[in-house]
Amino acid sequence: MSLQLDHKRFHRRLRYLANHWKNDAELFQNIDAIALVIGDDDYENPYRKTVTLQTWLLGFPVFQMMILMMILIQKDKITFICSHKKADIIETLKQGEKQFPIEIIRRGKNIDENVPIYQSMIKDLAKKRVGVVVKDKFIGKNVEEWKKACAKYDSSFEEHDISAAIASCLATKDEEEVKNIRTAAKISSNMMENFFITEMSTIIDEEKQVTNDKLSDLTENALEDPKMSKRIRFPPEVDNKDDIDWCYTPIVQSGGKFDLRPSATSNDEPLYPGAIICSIGVRYKYYCSNIVRTFLIDPSKIQEKNYEFLLEVQNRVLDNIRDGVKIRDVYQKAMALIKSKRPDLEKHFTKSIGSGIGIEFREPTYVLNAKNQRELKSGMVLNVSVGFSDLENPKSSDERGKIYALCIVDIIRVTNEAPFVMTDCSKKLNKISYFFDDDKEDAPSASSSRAATDSSSKAASSSSKVRGVSTRNSDPVAKTAILRSKLRNEDQDDEPREHKRREHQKELFTRKMEEGLARFTTGGEGGNNEQQAVFRKFESYRSEARLPREVRQLKIIVDKKHDSIILPMYGMAVPFHISTLKNASKSDEGDFVMLRLNFITPGQAGGKREDMPFDDANATFVRALTYRSADTHRMAEIYKNITDMKKEATKKEAERREMADVVEQDNLITVKGRRPLRLPDVYVRPQTDSKRLPGELEIHTNGLRYQSIRSDSSFNVLFSNVKHLFFQPCDNELLVLIHIHFKNPILIGKKKIKDIQFYREASDNQFDETGNKRRRHLYGDEDELQSEQEERRRRANLNKEFRHFAEKIAEASDSRIELDIPFRELGFQGVPFRSNVLLQPTTECLVHLADPPFLIISLSEVELAHLERVQFGLKNFDMVFVFKDLSRTPVHINTIPMSQLDNVKDWLDSVEVVFTEGPVNLNWSMIMKTVNEEPAEFYRNGGWSFLGGGEDAEDDEDRSESGSEYAASDFEEESSSDNDSEVNSAESDGSESEEYSESEEEGEDWDELEDKARKADERKLKRNGDYETAAPQKKQRR
Repeated sequence: MSLQLDHKRFHRRLRYLANHWKNDAELFQNIDAIALVIGDDDYENPYRKTVTLQTWLLGFPVFQMMILMMILIQKDKITFICSHKKADIIETLKQGEKQFPIEIIRRGKNIDENVPIYQSMIKDLAKKRVGVVVKDKFIGKNVEEWKKACAKYDSSFEEHDISAAIASCLATKDEEEVKNIRTAAKISSNMMENFFITEMSTIIDEEKQVTNDKLSDLTENALEDPKMSKRIRFPPEVDNKDDIDWCYTPIVQSGGKFDLRPSATSNDEPLYPGAIICSIGVRYKYYCSNIVRTFLIDPSKIQEKNYEFLLEVQNRVLDNIRDGVKIRDVYQKAMALIKSKRPDLEKHFTKSIGSGIGIEFREPTYVLNAKNQRELKSGMVLNVSVGFSDLENPKSSDERGKIYALCIVDIIRVTNEAPFVMTDCSKKLNKISYFFDDDKEDAPSASSSRAATDSSSKAASSSSKVRGVSTRNSDPVAKTAILRSKLRNEDQDDEPREHKRREHQKELFTRKMEEGLARFTTGGEGGNNEQQAVFRKFESYRSEARLPREVRQLKIIVDKKHDSIILPMYGMAVPFHISTLKNASKSDEGDFVMLRLNFITPGQAGGKREDMPFDDANATFVRALTYRSADTHRMAEIYKNITDMKKEATKKEAERREMADVVEQDNLITVKGRRPLRLPDVYVRPQTDSKRLPGELEIHTNGLRYQSIRSDSSFNVLFSNVKHLFFQPCDNELLVLIHIHFKNPILIGKKKIKDIQFYREASDNQFDETGNKRRRHLYGDEDELQSEQEERRRRANLNKEFRHFAEKIAEASDSRIELDIPFRELGFQGVPFRSNVLLQPTTECLVHLADPPFLIISLSEVELAHLERVQFGLKNFDMVFVFKDLSRTPVHINTIPMSQLDNVKDWLDSVEVVFTEGPVNLNWSMIMKTVNEEPAEFYRNGGWSFLGGGEDAEDDEDRSESGSEYAASDFEEESSSDNDSEVNSAESDGSESEEYSESEEEGEDWDELEDKARKADERKLKRNGDYETAAPQKKQRR
């Protein structure tokens, strides 16, 4: 069976090329035809523009089995000249709708006999402009035939180079191309993270003598070794592993000899434990990818500083890559950052910061340098490379470590907003730094100073513990040549850590004060007019003609249709809208009934609506009206109608305010041409049906669709309204779930929803094994062990399935959504609502997702965190989050164990959140009311400094002794602390007794315990009378 080509893709791309040619004739040099003559394969130079265009059209290059081939493209047809076998394959392109005309000319094996078949073609090209790729020089039999035919038939056509036009046509990638590059990037990232990093760290740790090129060969062979497939973890998109190939041999550089060009090679010198640069590039279906990481072994302070600045430069480059931006502007902005902050590194910066990438590893037309004036377009894929070369490390004692280089390379896709990074391998400092220096074991002070990192390193360090990567602060399970200290003074490192944290908090507090002053001073972005109350006009009737006819009788009329009360006043019927009524009261006085109507007016003391805006507060208002009548039955009916209408109006107003921030979503664009990705048998929270029924979650072009078994209970979630996307595995949990937190609430049915959760139960309660045949042969431990193994396997499969689907959601959103996973190891207990739950930090939030009500606090929205009840003797403390939106109510998390205090402080400091602490609870409603009245004046007068922020420990103690005007009363504080101390003391007593009993059981046998028990009984009998008299006294003292 002959090879089948994708005819739809061929004709679609060929029409795209023809349209590009017609619409931009000047770019194509006003040519009349394109001639591509492809000869034998050149293994030394696989990336040629001619082969690139051919691969783009056919799906693979024509080498070896399809060696002799010539393509001639005209505006109205495409002609292939090839051997008979290749012609049979090309024949498969002649099918489908909207075909591009194809002509196939078969050639034989004799060169002289094949020359005449080119005569008609050369005749058609006479005196015409023909586009060729000048730099591509092939050898082969078909090339000789073409040259002989041109010489024999006197070719008179003009050749013009169209390399730039082909590059422009292929620069913007379609969805299939992006998918292939993304898969290649995943493979490159997995090779770096799952193979090279482990091998490199093991070699350095065990001090093996392995050369750079030997490590490069090990990495190259691992991709082809079927035993390594499980370790490398190929993406599920890979259908056939034969589609995977190397773009180039992996490059490993160390020992002071570095070359940051893509053409660099590994040398035969031993791997040196200093700066190590590894470059890995994998092709998938002929589409290239590239990733480069620098690893630092025992880095000095200046090396760490330079690497962190390199990360800052890369972030600046990525921030400026957008649709429509000129390439030179991206390079110049990166260079401007270097000149302003680190001018000493300007001469060490690379001359280019990458290039376009696709079928060609390096697209010369789109090199990212200071001279390229071409514009970036959405859909382009770039190989972004930043680096510093020839850097000096004067502290190195070895000549090989005195010169080093730093380089980071990632594959990104250009979009209209932030670019999408396809390579996924951590590049944070604490992830690429390794410490193996044994001399530091004898120098505790040096090791403690080196272990201190800045805030960004702490955040990454916390995440590295979760992921299990061996870095500077990795857990003891990881491989390391450093032994943990066994000395008694090992806790002395806590003091410099506390000092460093305090200094960092001072910097954060100062920066927060400056931001607050800039935000709320006159002319700033956030003045005092945030969320000001807006005057609402109420209209009962547009004209007198619309008044009911009953008004002529000058009676009190309750008009429910217009939400108004018509009252007779001085011979006139005056309507009042129900919203202006504060309340109504009725009282009996003998035979008469008094009906009093109170209205909302400015300056009412103690009123709930004293802040209600008025169009003109100085106008004359009617505060109250009183009517007296002898018709008690009618007045009772009027009073009832008024109160009912007021209740209805209050209910509508509450619903209006509740739904004020609800947004109406756009229409969902469904996937066409294929089935959407689906996650079956998932439940949703909050529950949309009266009964709990499973459904399917589908990924479409611009959002998600949940379809329950009942067709009337489906809803859509658009990517544009998703603020956070979480995946929580079922490890130590009953559910595996995907949680979505919205930017603005939406309506699902009649419910206002800010969070939606899709989950599946992980417990085995739903699996009934009573009728299983294997239970007849397995009993006791064997059966229990097998069931445990099945449950672990089921949980692992659930985690894999849900995580893979969550990653697909993030990919489908075009980098607008990032997947976040809670770090359970960093979690702590607390009471955000009414129950004690586990609160887990993520990269961007603090969350509780296990059960409703859910808690999601975005750290980017937090102004500061205040720790309350932090004092000696208490076993719990509270935490209050104040938001940058000062009108938002602070969030309280109560009853956090005091044992978690240092962990909470470290976490807050690592994520750049300012925190303060105090011994008492504060009245935050009064504090926020004061702050919102004059926020600019609040920040001028010191802002949050009254909480103790930015001060030394001595100042904090003085402030805590003096107290605060916002502190709760002494009685409340004492009572709460007493209650807590009583509860906690009871708990501690119980725990101490348990510990005591355990220690007794471990150290003594039964005879000794019986002797002690007998002696204790004798003592109790002797002083039994003392207990009876002492018990009430003790109770009375308590």
